[in-house]
Amino acid sequence: MTMRSEAASAGEVITVQTGAGAPRAAVIWMHGLGADGRDFEPLVPQLRLPRELAVRFLFPQAPVRPVTINAHYRMRAWYDIYGFSGSVPEDAAGIAASTRRIHALVDREIAGGIDPSRIVLAGFSQGGAVALHSALRHPQRLGGLLALSTYLPLRERLVPEASVANRDLPILMCHGTFDPVLPLHFGEWSRDALRAAGFAVRWMTYPMHHEVSLPQVADIRAWLLERLR
Repeated sequence: MTMRSEAASAGEVITVQTGAGAPRAAVIWMHGLGADGRDFEPLVPQLRLPRELAVRFLFPQAPVRPVTINAHYRMRAWYDIYGFSGSVPEDAAGIAASTRRIHALVDREIAGGIDPSRIVLAGFSQGGAVALHSALRHPQRLGGLLALSTYLPLRERLVPEASVANRDLPILMCHGTFDPVLPLHFGEWSRDALRAAGFAVRWMTYPMHHEVSLPQVADIRAWLLERLR
């Protein structure tokens, strides 16, 4: 496994490569609010991907910005959060900016020789929201979408903005039943909104908080192997 950090046009991207030879697949993984791109680096060896499956994991860093819901404290955030009640608006401009950045990373991998059907977008918490928004709007058919302990942002825009190419995109959503940060119902109504829009969602829950558990890692591994082998 090799690791490197690079300065991308819109911020740093940490790269971890597994397997032998040139990568044949890519996973672009977004961290949560207040975390950073190195948060999920330790997960890569835990996935125990076979050596013959060379995968490039990209962990982009969100920009540092004040976050309204956290008393305007400056932290890494993919977009601002004004609140979580239905009456509070969402930061559509911030979400769109992060989506453009993730699409640029996808397009760079495609330009480098990775087939789009072997590119997975993944994310945890706020990063999972960006993964959901980005993957379902990319114009080329991707390999899969992994959304962990998260929710669907700007759901009223999903149907008119969704890409035709990704209408049948494999989606795995996972959530902790004891999550105190994004309670289970955030994931459930997001799952239901996606299914109502015609997307096939595999839904899995775990007796955990706002985290990633070992049983979940095993399920993610199996799902990735289905997508990328």
